[in-house]
Amino acid sequence: MATVELRFSALPEHVRTARLVAAAVARRAGVDEAVLDEVRLAVGEACTRAVGLHVSNGVESPVRVALIEEEKKFSIEVGDEAPAVPSAVTVGGDGTLVPGARNGSGGDGSGHTGDEDEADGEMGLAVISGLVDDVEVTADENGGLIRMSWPVSPEPVLP
Repeated sequence: MATVELRFSALPEHVRTARLVAAAVARRAGVDEAVLDEVRLAVGEACTRAVGLHVSNGVESPVRVALIEEEKKFSIEVGDEAPAVPSAVTVGGDGTLVPGARNGSGGDGSGHTGDEDEADGEMGLAVISGLVDDVEVTADENGGLIRMSWPVSPEPVLP
């Protein structure tokens, strides 16, 4: 099992880099070329959500991305350190919306309540669940994790 790990400051301009690296590693892992755009979009949504949670909650630690190659699947984990808010909504492993994640409603000191961040985060989760068949979202007081997986093509047998 090979793993590539990224850590980046919670700045929107770093999301593009995460998307590009994820697509390159997914291609090398054997993810079908037709699915690579979905990988890019899903990673972009997950990283954008993590950046938004960090910013709205005043978290200064980096966003974490792990790209994991396994024998039959390729997984991406996007982690943040924003605390959970029990009343929020998230996407379960089967793609349905369930209670128990968190949002950016802590405010950022500018009078902004985070309601827009919460709506953006929920929209991002909805987009991810539409792109990825195997997605799991977890969160607790220490942060959250979005884990997405795609099947990989077996290596071709050479004659």
